[in-house]
Amino acid sequence: MDTNEKIHENVRDRYAAIASQFDGERAASCCEPNSTVGIDQIGTEATAACCGPQTELTATHAAQLYGDVASDLPFDVTGLSLGCGDPVTVATLQQGEVVLDLGSGGGIDCFYAAKQVGDDGHVIGVDMTDEMLAKANVNKEKLGMTNVEFRKGNIEDMPVDSNSVDVIMSNCVINLSPRKAEVFSEAFRVLKPGGRVSISDIVTQGEFTPEQRADAEDWAACISGAIDVDEYIGLMEQAGFVKIQVIDKVAAEERGVTVDRGDMPRIYSARITAYKPTLDSNNEACCDTGCCN
Repeated sequence: MDTNEKIHENVRDRYAAIASQFDGERAASCCEPNSTVGIDQIGTEATAACCGPQTELTATHAAQLYGDVASDLPFDVTGLSLGCGDPVTVATLQQGEVVLDLGSGGGIDCFYAAKQVGDDGHVIGVDMTDEMLAKANVNKEKLGMTNVEFRKGNIEDMPVDSNSVDVIMSNCVINLSPRKAEVFSEAFRVLKPGGRVSISDIVTQGEFTPEQRADAEDWAACISGAIDVDEYIGLMEQAGFVKIQVIDKVAAEERGVTVDRGDMPRIYSARITAYKPTLDSNNEACCDTGCCN
């Protein structure tokens, strides 16, 4: 088994355990193995932070990620949220759009997106973990949503047709991939011309050492797999994306997460958007309100 497959296996095992241990009464956390937080500690709007060691998860933290938009979703959904931001709001979804969520987990971003695209739209969640897919499908049935589906697959080889998706979103997932260039190449392939991506992910200012990269636990905890934001943008450019914009970038400590692993680069949660050029755009992407100048 090569290094990349070992990373995939470790990440898959971590998130399978999180899904299996989630009982609808305690919030899941990808921060440390077997870590959960009780409802009485966090309130009904709680969501779990992705990255770093276990912290006290509060309703304030949930508000930082989603505000009130997820308040009408049950704890079975919000308690399995493992994101580091809100990529859905930034995506400015429209009625009737086809949306793809990379690493959909328990489905919170898919269900949020499904409300925005309406019955004429469609949301596809892709995840490699059977246990997460099972939880997501149970949540889908509970919510009665008919415009959402979940597919098993890797984000480096997406089970999605080329040029078939209007919007791609992802929340704290791409950092987990050891083959990020392939993720962005696949994202570019499945997007329709003029389509857009809205990503919330962990990035750094500076680089990890090879020794830090080799820490499998830190990689699966959304730490050591993160790359410098300039490298991240560079990979998106190489894949063909244009009009790449870092919407915001929040340091981990501002999220209430302290990552103390010695001499590490500074870690951020960033929201990033970009476009796939239209066929006749000469590298100009189509904006929501028309053609960009």
